[in-house]
Amino acid sequence: MSSRAPGLRHARSPSRGLALGALLAAAGLAVLAFPFRAHWWGGLLLAIGEAGVVGGLADWFAVTALFRRPLGLPIPHTAVIPANWELLASRVGTMVGDRVLTKTYVAEEIARLDLAGLLATGAARITRADLEAVTRTVAQWLVTEVTPGATGELFARVRRLLAAQPLAPLLADLLDAVRRQAWHDRALTAVAAAISDALDRPAFRETIGEVVDELLRRYRDGMTGGSRFWLGLARAFGLVHRERLVTALQTGLREMANDPAHPLRQRIGEAIAELPARLRTDARLIASVEALKADALRSPAGARLLEDAVAAVRQALAADIATIDSELVGWIADRLDRARQALLADAALRAELDAWTKARVIELVERHHGRLAVFIENGVRALGPEGAVRLIEEHAGDDLQYIRVNGTVVGGLAGGAIYLLHLLLRTG
Repeated sequence: MSSRAPGLRHARSPSRGLALGALLAAAGLAVLAFPFRAHWWGGLLLAIGEAGVVGGLADWFAVTALFRRPLGLPIPHTAVIPANWELLASRVGTMVGDRVLTKTYVAEEIARLDLAGLLATGAARITRADLEAVTRTVAQWLVTEVTPGATGELFARVRRLLAAQPLAPLLADLLDAVRRQAWHDRALTAVAAAISDALDRPAFRETIGEVVDELLRRYRDGMTGGSRFWLGLARAFGLVHRERLVTALQTGLREMANDPAHPLRQRIGEAIAELPARLRTDARLIASVEALKADALRSPAGARLLEDAVAAVRQALAADIATIDSELVGWIADRLDRARQALLADAALRAELDAWTKARVIELVERHHGRLAVFIENGVRALGPEGAVRLIEEHAGDDLQYIRVNGTVVGGLAGGAIYLLHLLLRTG
């Protein structure tokens, strides 16, 4: 890897020209004064020019040696930054992490932040229309961008979680929340419509048919000999047939979706009302739920049914979000607007959120502060030697060129002072 830094070598700036001009001026002064060196004033000017050239060249060498080898010569301890950029990265990370952004400093800065005031200001500026627009945008993105593969991975994780956790208490809590918000009626309509529409697709209909066959098989296995005979006879005459049962299911779902007063809807509502208490106290029901959960998690037909149901729900959500008066978007926007109004009206709530958020952030700082130095070090290390040279030149290049100017001027003044002192001592 070359130690030269193109960014510095090709840079052109007024300060660079000024430094070169000062060096040439000192050299020109020395040349002009040389014929008059026998006079005291000629000797003084010659001393100033010579010392200025020496000071300017010395500082040119020092500045250039930071970034590359002067004149390309392999002089020791030159091209300092390219040769030591990894050590520089480590030291910058340590300095910033341990001495600048200390835990105490970061915690004090977080404590000074008026988060409650920011919450109030933000809540005052946001309108319900803004919330609805953001909700619609996010919902459209989720429906469009969340791929079936990602959904499948999510459901795989949910299945593992369900396998490890009791399902009955979770269902009880979920049903309580659904009833409090009156979601069950809307959910019945949406699910019934989505499944009935999905049954028009051959693949989904075939999956439901397989589920029906499996249920009939289990029902027949649990029957006595006589009952099994009559069931077999009914199936032989087509009275109990998979396609007929699936068609009846589809018809019933459509009727329930279109009729708010449908008897089945009413019975489902009554069952949902009493089900949470049973899910918490009825040992037989709890055992049945767990057994059903285990069967569903192991059943390939159940997995395909879930996938098809998710696809149907996705289509229903996409159709709802595309409408101007989207029920889902309106419902979410209403809840967000209530939260916004609560933030505006309740100073105590804002203060609690302020304290809670700051406490969590400070906990994260305490836990991960040690990684800060490593993060900064890796950022500097990623620049590489030439990137580090360019970065320093962009931010400090002009000042370094003025060091050359100062070296020329100070060297010349020092040379003139020494010459004057020599004259005074010789005269004395």
